[in-house]
Amino acid sequence: MARELEVWLFAERIGTLALIEDRLNFRYSPDWLSRPDAATLSSSLHLQAESFDDHHTRPFFGGLLPEGQLRRLIAQQFQVSSQNDFALLDHIGGECAGAVTLLEPGQSLSSPGQGDDVQWLSEEEIVAILDELPHRPMLAGKDGVRLSLAGTQDKLPVVSDGARIGLPRNGSPSSHILKPAIRTLMDTVTNEGFCLALAEAMQLKPAKSQVHSVLGRQFLLIERYDRVVDAQGQRQRLHQEDFCQALGVVPEMKYQNEGGPDLVQCFDLVRRITRPSAPQILRLFDYVIFNALIGNHDAHAKNFSLLYAGKSAILAPFYDVLSTAIYPTLTPKMAMKIGSKYKFSEVQTRHWDQFSEAVGLGKAQARKRILALAKSMPPTARELQSSREHGFAGHAVVEQIVILIEQRCALTVRRLSAPAADMEDETVL
Repeated sequence: MARELEVWLFAERIGTLALIEDRLNFRYSPDWLSRPDAATLSSSLHLQAESFDDHHTRPFFGGLLPEGQLRRLIAQQFQVSSQNDFALLDHIGGECAGAVTLLEPGQSLSSPGQGDDVQWLSEEEIVAILDELPHRPMLAGKDGVRLSLAGTQDKLPVVSDGARIGLPRNGSPSSHILKPAIRTLMDTVTNEGFCLALAEAMQLKPAKSQVHSVLGRQFLLIERYDRVVDAQGQRQRLHQEDFCQALGVVPEMKYQNEGGPDLVQCFDLVRRITRPSAPQILRLFDYVIFNALIGNHDAHAKNFSLLYAGKSAILAPFYDVLSTAIYPTLTPKMAMKIGSKYKFSEVQTRHWDQFSEAVGLGKAQARKRILALAKSMPPTARELQSSREHGFAGHAVVEQIVILIEQRCALTVRRLSAPAADMEDETVL
């Protein structure tokens, strides 16, 4: 017998997710398909009366869930298989990325007037949650809490009004994402906070973030770009999906070297889905350059998203921006190739040209933009580091990031300024 969950988009029931003989199946509801304003759940799940099989369904729905050890711990909490996407979504699919909510048949989504159920937390309770997250990701199983975010890092959807932090309950939308430190790496909160602030200073429109400290414990509070406050003061969801979901790629295939999307596929997606696409293409190009120059080697396809407004889409703000290259225990390989190279130290002028041409940009235009960013980023990073307003001065991890940026930018400027003399013997982090 099939088990079912009703799939809601915004405040509308749009279809049914079913588990049939251990395989996922999604079908849009006839009522939704009959509406002139019906929108697709994903660019990989086009509007159609026929149901989608497991192969087509799992990339989107599996892509809503945490990954790796977080997923295994959540499965243990509910005594289900970590491979059972349906069971996990049944337990934690109440507040997901975008405007998606999954409910048991017969349940209804909270109306806007009811959608402000928040458990406000004391400082002691916040610290207790920071201690609990490594063992109980997403606070799985906590009464009234059904929260899910993709990724392998501890994080938690929360509500913040600027003065308080709380847990969204019973289907209430969150407003922020709380990201604690990665325990095995040095000062990741400051690292990501600095990189996001640098992206903002470079006018790259990242997700807005702020480093917080409660009773001596640091965490990053990131404003959700897929949540807005309406004229009545109610939080509302905006729909989004990451590039793997949009391309129909399951989460475990997110890295290019495992068969996942490459940069050409990412740019083709943006060109196909967004209108007008040219500004979005240039923004994505900037994101790729920025990631390379700060040493964010983990910029895979799930770290880029599309944000939907009605039936149109734009590139979502920059997020998950961490300088991984400063940590010697992490891989020196980038998640996606530039040209034919995974290692930044091996990226020559010809590889930037290969990349630019492959994604449909002229070489001259692309080189000009790469050089502009490589020349302006080091002084901008130093200015941000020394700014009293941001509080990054004196942090060893920030100094490491700035030095790495200076090295990578200097190398890039030299190589692009003298393209005929590719310098194979230079080394850089």
